[in-house]
Amino acid sequence: MGEKARRRRPGPLAGLLVAVVVAAGCMGGGRDQGEPEQPRPRQSGQPASPGADSTRADGTTSVAEFKQDFSDAVGIAERYWTDRFRDSGKRFQPIRRVVPYTRSGEVSCGGEGLPRNNAVYCSAGDFIAYDVNWSVGAFRQVGDAFLFYLLGHEYAHGVQVRLGIRYNFTIQQELQADCMAGAYIGDNVRSGTLTLAEGDLDEFREGLLAVGDDPDQPWFAEGSHGTAEQRTDSFFRGYENSLDACGLG
Repeated sequence: MGEKARRRRPGPLAGLLVAVVVAAGCMGGGRDQGEPEQPRPRQSGQPASPGADSTRADGTTSVAEFKQDFSDAVGIAERYWTDRFRDSGKRFQPIRRVVPYTRSGEVSCGGEGLPRNNAVYCSAGDFIAYDVNWSVGAFRQVGDAFLFYLLGHEYAHGVQVRLGIRYNFTIQQELQADCMAGAYIGDNVRSGTLTLAEGDLDEFREGLLAVGDDPDQPWFAEGSHGTAEQRTDSFFRGYENSLDACGLG
């Protein structure tokens, strides 16, 4: 996946890894959290302006190219939600900060340090934080598709906060974020902003089926994201039917 660009074809493990990355990276998605500590985040008031000539979805794997692809994903999300809010007569305020970190506890949410191998939206500080080493490792194995899914899911939590959406159970919040991530990707594909390579949809589907809550986990437990089938259904409902399928109002 890329902005009017094709990405490399990953190996057979890629579909599994893309979903594992996303499933693992949603701790504390919508809860009130604190301000980020070091490192200094990129200010979302200065978003990237990705174009077809700058998006790197061509099979290269350097850290610089990862940063470019991640910036592209952030910029597209900001434009997407700005347009959706404008369509409904509202003004959208982009998520304030996107914070990379490299060590456990380097970034704090609500006074609690984030662990390694994680990504999270913290609503009180209005920022997304992610373990950059973990994310780069997955990028090198999967390609850039997982970045759009990961960023889309976490960005959706920020949109939920802006819309005042609150649920009694975590699973409701998480499945809606999966749907919103699907809509973000699907709508940008339909508009021509993003291009899927052959097999990309199958990789999303296989990956989502490979993850999900343990079948024995109660659906109402704190931190539940939903079964593999529920997550797959939610993502593709959004992908195919846009935000109308996501119960936003």
